[in-house]
Amino acid sequence: MDRQPGLSVRFRLTLSYAGFLMVAGVLLLAAVWAFLLRYVPDRAMLINPDDRPTGGVFPIRSVLLQVFAPRAAAVLAFLLVFGLVGGWVLAGRMLAPLTRVTDATRIAANGSLSHRIRLSGRKDEFRELADAFDEMLARLEAHVDEQRRFAANASHELRTPLAVSKSLLDVARADPDHDPRELVERLHAVNTRAIDLTEALLLVSRADQRSFSREDVDLSLLAEEATETLLPLAEKHGVTIETRGDIASTTGSPALLLQLTMNLVHNAIVHNLPGPGTVWVSTGIRPRTVLLTVENTGEELAPQLVATLTEPFRRGTERIRTDHAGVGLGLAIVKTITQAHDGTLALAPRSGGGLRITVELPAAAAPTDR
Repeated sequence: MDRQPGLSVRFRLTLSYAGFLMVAGVLLLAAVWAFLLRYVPDRAMLINPDDRPTGGVFPIRSVLLQVFAPRAAAVLAFLLVFGLVGGWVLAGRMLAPLTRVTDATRIAANGSLSHRIRLSGRKDEFRELADAFDEMLARLEAHVDEQRRFAANASHELRTPLAVSKSLLDVARADPDHDPRELVERLHAVNTRAIDLTEALLLVSRADQRSFSREDVDLSLLAEEATETLLPLAEKHGVTIETRGDIASTTGSPALLLQLTMNLVHNAIVHNLPGPGTVWVSTGIRPRTVLLTVENTGEELAPQLVATLTEPFRRGTERIRTDHAGVGLGLAIVKTITQAHDGTLALAPRSGGGLRITVELPAAAAPTDR
C-alpha cells in the first residue's frame, strides 16, 4: 500500500518514554512541594541575636518558592533531555529485532526465500515472531521448490504423448499405404493418457488450493465403494481384497476423499505380486483422528525408495509395472488431498514384501460438540 509518511515507531516510543519521565518528575516535584508547604508556615517573626523578636515578619513560603522553582525547572529540563536521549537509545535496542524481521521480509519479497533471521536470545514476543517467520520461509521455500519440480515433471510428462502423436503422424504421412486403423488406435491410446494426465494435474491443483466444501464423510463407506469399484481389476490381476474396520468419520470433500481411497486401492492392486496377491483395506479411530490403512503384498521395497513414492511422477523401479500403472500421480494426489484435509500420510515397507500406507485425518466433531 502507498501510505503517507509519518513518525517512526522509534521516535514515538522516544516521545512516550520522555513524556512519561516528565510526568513522573512533575508529580514527584509536586509531592515535594506539597510536603514542604505542609510543614513550613506562611510567615515567621524575625529574631535578633539575643533571641528576641524584632517585630518584623519574614515571608518564608515566598522565599522558598523563589529558591525551589528554578531548581525544579532545571530538574525537569534534565529529565526531558535524559528522557529523549535515553528513550531514543532504549527504543532502538528494543526495535532492533523488528528491524531484522523487516529486512528479511524485504529480502523474501525480492524472491530470495533462503534467508533466515535466526534471532538469538531467550524467548519473547520478538523472537516468537522471528521464529514463526523463519518457519514460514522454510515451508514456503520447500513448497516453491516442490512446485518447480512438479511443473518441470509435468511439462516432461505432457511432452511425451505430444511427441509420440507427432511421430505417429509423421510416419503415417511418410507411408500413405499404412493401415489407418492402427494409427487411430495408437493415437487414441496416447490421447487417453494425455487426458488422464491433465485430469490428474487439475485434481492436484484443486486439492492444493482447498477450493472445496466440507461435510461429514465416513471413511469405511468410501473404502467399501472403492473396493467394489475396483473389484474387477483385482480379479483380473488375481488379487484378493479384504476390508475391515469401524465407522471412521471425518470432515472434508467426499469426492476428493473417495479419489484418495480409490488411488490407494488401485495402487495396491496394480503394484502387487505377479501371481495371487492380497490387499487389506481397514479403517480405525483414535481419540481425535481417524485412520485409513491400505496394505498389499508385493516385492521387497527399500525404505529409501518408499520415502520417494509420494513425489509427483515418481514410479518405483523395483515395483511391478503393468498397463494400469497410471500417470505417476497416484500417491502424489493422495499426499495432496491428505494435506488439504489437515492430515498426515505415512508409508512403510511390509516385512516380507509389499507396502503399508496409512492416512490419518482429523475426526469429525461429535454433534454435542458443535
